[in-house]
Amino acid sequence: MNTKEVAERLVQLCREGKNKEAVDELYADDVTSKEPKGSDMELTKGKEAVKEKTIRWEESLEEIHSSSISDPIIADNHFSIAMDFDATYKEHGRMAMSEICVYEVKDGKIIADEFFYRMG
Repeated sequence: MNTKEVAERLVQLCREGKNKEAVDELYADDVTSKEPKGSDMELTKGKEAVKEKTIRWEESLEEIHSSSISDPIIADNHFSIAMDFDATYKEHGRMAMSEICVYEVKDGKIIADEFFYRMG
């Protein structure tokens, strides 16, 4: 798959709530994933670790009230999407969150992702 195809497939799976399947299908084994500085998941390396991070996030949710995921913006081997969530978390209560997600693709797989959002 090229970058556009990977981006469109990721958006499709995320909109369907199939986050673990997206990691399984689209991520490279040696992927790196970055969260904002100071986050408890600031840097995650490897597909299985990224999948575990995804599972922990899903398990932290009590309810998703609404969410939206933009269409991707593609530039060569990178793409970005905007994600907005209004969710109730088991430990933190209800919070709205808006983030920009940037991905790098090589040989048809996501080799890096980075998430930009305000903490706290």
